[in-house]
Amino acid sequence: ETIRRWGRKFGPDYTGRLRRKQPDRNDIWYLDEVAITIAGKKHWLWRAVDQDGYVLDEIVQTRRNTKAAKRLLTRLLKKQGLAPKRMITDKLRSYG
Repeated sequence: ETIRRWGRKFGPDYTGRLRRKQPDRNDIWYLDEVAITIAGKKHWLWRAVDQDGYVLDEIVQTRRNTKAAKRLLTRLLKKQGLAPKRMITDKLRSYG
């Protein structure tokens, strides 16, 4: 009975995440970065989100420069397999 209730409560959300749509050429990605503090040190959380709000990739680094932005984009493009139609950023110079 417990397993059946668990399945009815959490099952639809779990299967929805499993059946996430495949990457498409017409996708739009939003790239942003946020300053966070970990153990008293300032770090930067870089993340990429698609138009449906699904987090594609994220990376935490101590740097906020071009090298960090390139690392995020390289990992993201390798992971997704194809480039999106458009990438929307907050116009940082490091996105170049």
